[in-house]
Amino acid sequence: MLKGNCVLLFLCFLFVQSFPAPLHTLPLAHPHSRPGLDRPRSAAGMFTAGRSAASGGFQRVKRGWVWNQFFVLEEYMGSEPQYVGKLHTDLDKGDSAVKYTLSGEGAGTIFTIDQTTGDIHALRSLDREEKPYYTLRAQAVDIDTNRPLEPESEFVIKVQDINDNEPKFLEGPYTASVPEMSPVGTYVTQVTATDADDPTYGNSARVVYSILRGQPYFSVDPKTGVIRTALPNMDREVKDLYEVLIQAKDMGGQLGGLAGTTIINISLSDVNDNPPRFSKSFFHLRVPESSPVGSAVGRIKAHDLDIGKNAEVEYSIIPGDERGMFDITTNEHNQEGIFILRRPLDFETRKAYTFKVEASNAHLDPRFHSFGPFKDTATVKVFILDVDEPPVFSKESYTMDIHEDTQLGTTIGAVTAYDQDAGNSPVRYSIDWKSDLDSFFDIDPVTGTISISELLDRESIAQHNITVVATKVNNPELTSRVSVKVHVLDVNEFPPELAIPYETFVCESAKTGQVIQVISATDQDLPMTGQKFSFRSPQDGLKNKNFTIKDFGNNTAGVVTLRGGFRRRHQEIYHLPVVIEDSGLPVKNSTSTLTIRVCACNSDGTLLTCSAEAIFLPVGLSTGALIAILLCIVILLVIVVLYVGVRRQKKKETLMTSKEDIRDNVIHYDDEGGGEEDTHAFDMGTLRNPKVIKENLLRRDVKPEAGRAPRPPTASQDNSDIQNFISQRLHEHDGDTSAPPYDSLATYAYEGEGSVAESLSSIESLKGETEEDYDYLNEWGPRFKTLAGIFGERSESQTDITSTTSTATTTENKH
Repeated sequence: MLKGNCVLLFLCFLFVQSFPAPLHTLPLAHPHSRPGLDRPRSAAGMFTAGRSAASGGFQRVKRGWVWNQFFVLEEYMGSEPQYVGKLHTDLDKGDSAVKYTLSGEGAGTIFTIDQTTGDIHALRSLDREEKPYYTLRAQAVDIDTNRPLEPESEFVIKVQDINDNEPKFLEGPYTASVPEMSPVGTYVTQVTATDADDPTYGNSARVVYSILRGQPYFSVDPKTGVIRTALPNMDREVKDLYEVLIQAKDMGGQLGGLAGTTIINISLSDVNDNPPRFSKSFFHLRVPESSPVGSAVGRIKAHDLDIGKNAEVEYSIIPGDERGMFDITTNEHNQEGIFILRRPLDFETRKAYTFKVEASNAHLDPRFHSFGPFKDTATVKVFILDVDEPPVFSKESYTMDIHEDTQLGTTIGAVTAYDQDAGNSPVRYSIDWKSDLDSFFDIDPVTGTISISELLDRESIAQHNITVVATKVNNPELTSRVSVKVHVLDVNEFPPELAIPYETFVCESAKTGQVIQVISATDQDLPMTGQKFSFRSPQDGLKNKNFTIKDFGNNTAGVVTLRGGFRRRHQEIYHLPVVIEDSGLPVKNSTSTLTIRVCACNSDGTLLTCSAEAIFLPVGLSTGALIAILLCIVILLVIVVLYVGVRRQKKKETLMTSKEDIRDNVIHYDDEGGGEEDTHAFDMGTLRNPKVIKENLLRRDVKPEAGRAPRPPTASQDNSDIQNFISQRLHEHDGDTSAPPYDSLATYAYEGEGSVAESLSSIESLKGETEEDYDYLNEWGPRFKTLAGIFGERSESQTDITSTTSTATTTENKH
């Protein structure tokens, strides 16, 4: 360390000697100058008192700072504080009159200064990678007065770098890939190492790259760290992964430099440089003859050393002896070739097939065409295995015909099945009961002949579909099935009839020879040659003078008029018999009757109406006009009914709201009277209606009858029961001191005959109404017939009932 410091001091001495200023002086940096970069120069500017006295005036004083050291070594490990440098001013005469002070970054903690000598020391070890320099301020002051002798000046202490950091790969370990079979110098990847040392000082941060492991396959550029292939035709199928160790060393790779390493995993990516190859040139397959068409019957595989899409293989059968019996496809998951059966196999017909299969790459790389054809072939021999098979019918399906009138037990046909195996087992036949639930047919189990066991009816079932089962005798589990269609042929057993029930009409204006209806027929039978019908009038000697039938020869006929001038007034309906014959054997016929109505029509023959009532309607009125007339009549009737109802309602209200009605003359008051003897509290005469007394008015709600006079009500004399009831209740309330006066509590529908206001009882009014004679209602006409009957019945039921008028006497309660 001492040797290094001596060398550093010598270099600084040479640096100072290169300037024209004195070697021992360096001016204090100006506050606006760049720290530590001012060139040493002579400084004057401070005047001292002694010089001014000697010269008799002010003189400029030269000032300056002297640094013995500007740098401090990092990572100092000495036991004593590291000496940094020395501060000195020209005003310091060595008499200890000047004091040096230090401030700024790290002053007092990292750096310290001797106030008398100006020596600066570092108190601890420094790391340039943490902080490369420190900015401080120095000042010289009078030791006695602390007065600044010169302005404060700023300077910099730089931490001198040493090679204490090795290069580092921040992104390692690395992975890279390069295609196999690449030429020498193919770029693989690039690595970069960083050194934390000062790149501007020495070679501490100058890194050099080299390969420690991975040769001779790869190389690295010592300056850039680019890795390239160094060996040609590296094959992935031989080795697909390489681990390369790269070293980065500082100091330019010289001895004593620090180094860092990283690993790069380099893989070779696949290219299609290998063709598919069969493991052997001859393959054998064994396939049972019972294998279904479309099933997989075998597998074959050609191996390709490549991977991914470069290993995809396409298989094909070279046309030859296989005769289209097989096909081959590729399994995308394992690249196997799968044989598919395209046609049924038969051991008895052919026992083996031999053909060639070719395997080739689906994706070729033109760079490697020179390596040879990228395909391979192999021979495949397929042996057919004999299997005990079910019987085989001579036809895929059978069709039989039988007439519907065929007798029971008649044979309609036969089916045949045989065993193709070498054993040639006998075959037995049966009918599947599910296909013939009604057991219409039987089959001979040995010969396979089919006969009918039930009568057949084409109109019920025109076709029977049955299934015949053939079973091997030596192996009943092996069965075959065949479909048999039995067509039931028609026999002419039903006569023809009209196709629909026709509604035929003839216009009154119809002319002679006019076709008024076209008819057709239908038949339940189904002749083999198709339906053929003929129409005619019956040949019974009675000739129709109005209509006739004309056969058109195409299974239709027309109804033709023989005269004109039809009139509904004379005859509205005519009946025309029609004879229909078919062409079957034997011939069947039937007679149908057409009903022909006479109707009114327009001039163009359009139907208007066929009803008899329409005869009396004016000629020329359409149906719409008739409907409009009827609606008008209905509306007029409704208006008349509403008008009559309103008039009757108004008349009734007038009778009931008359001002002379005595029911409106009831006076309500809240005063309690003292009975009939109290004539001073209220004048009972006000309850009287003078008009009722003076005028003998009749009832206003009935029609007055001449010679009839109102009869005054008569009071009933037989009223002892009511008097006894009133007396009993009166004595009970007289003895009850807690009850209110009896006349204020009880209300009686009974008034005395001597009342000044006469009787107001509704009982007498009811009596007068019930005794009214309503016979006069019979004289008012048919509209009042129902009302007269109702009131007449009430009068008869009340003739035996005697109405009594009760008189109620109100007595003042005396206490």
